[in-house]
Amino acid sequence: MLPEVNVMARSAVARDTVFALRRQIARIEGTLPERLEAPVAGAPADAVRSDMTLVRRGLAVASADAFLRTGIERLDTALGGGLPRAAMSEIHGLETRDAGAVAGFALSLVSLILKEKQGLPILWVGTAEIFHEAGLPYARGLHALFGIEPEQLLFSEAPKLLDALWIAEEAARMTAFAAVILEIRGSPRLLDLTATRRLHARAQSAGRPVLLLRQAGEADPTAAPVRLIVSAAPAASRETVAGPLAGSIGRPAFKVDIGKSRTALPGQFTLEWNPNEHAFAERAENSIAVVPASARGADPAPAPGALLAFPALGSFAAGDQPSRQQHPAHRGPRRAG
Repeated sequence: MLPEVNVMARSAVARDTVFALRRQIARIEGTLPERLEAPVAGAPADAVRSDMTLVRRGLAVASADAFLRTGIERLDTALGGGLPRAAMSEIHGLETRDAGAVAGFALSLVSLILKEKQGLPILWVGTAEIFHEAGLPYARGLHALFGIEPEQLLFSEAPKLLDALWIAEEAARMTAFAAVILEIRGSPRLLDLTATRRLHARAQSAGRPVLLLRQAGEADPTAAPVRLIVSAAPAASRETVAGPLAGSIGRPAFKVDIGKSRTALPGQFTLEWNPNEHAFAERAENSIAVVPASARGADPAPAPGALLAFPALGSFAAGDQPSRQQHPAHRGPRRAG
């Protein structure tokens, strides 16, 4: 009987070890493991851990407060409830010209986060190359478009990517920030699975979101459970009491594709940001392109519209046009949206 008892004890220990390892791996990779443990007979219902999750029909089931909802039902459903709060989410721009749209979409999410965590700032981490290439968000636009006070958005400019990763990791576990944004350009070797797993694990431990903004990089594997590919969408006409104003530029719009999610459900959405209500709205109707299509594209340029009068070249009054010394291009504000 003694050998059998030893074998049973070793089996129980091995099973508990396997379960613990599965949970740890799932936390690091951002997945939700299937619950294999059988409930203890006679245990009260409130004794079950609240963070345990089940997998039913291939979809993970979790509490609603574990997600940051965008307010767009189709998008939130496709993401399995929304963006995970305690995780790293990747916002990816495929080209350099998408940097403004990526930043604008991230600021929209920040606006939603700050509605719930008022009084806490956001830390935006990046390298000198990032901020010189894409610029910084315009302070007045932060409040006008997103309801964010300039003092709520803190920037950390690191000389090297290794320093930026270290700052983001340390800040991700601090309770002084509502969220942390890390902006990366290209596909650097240092941004590998190991680095992103550390960031994701810090976000999970602290219970707050980390947004990884990618500029002009490949869709390399990361530990982020959600990857959204964001680009600028053509603006619709401005709405007036008399109807759409022809030739005008309406609200900022984003084209959002789901590159990766917990549910593995694809989707493409066109979202408009309402600067008055600080909320997203999905746009289904056809929009009006502000800039004509390229000559190499399939669509011809639209017919000329209303003519606008501009002053003749060289007729600007003194002081109307800033000099290069007063307004260097590489330090200008980026366009969000």
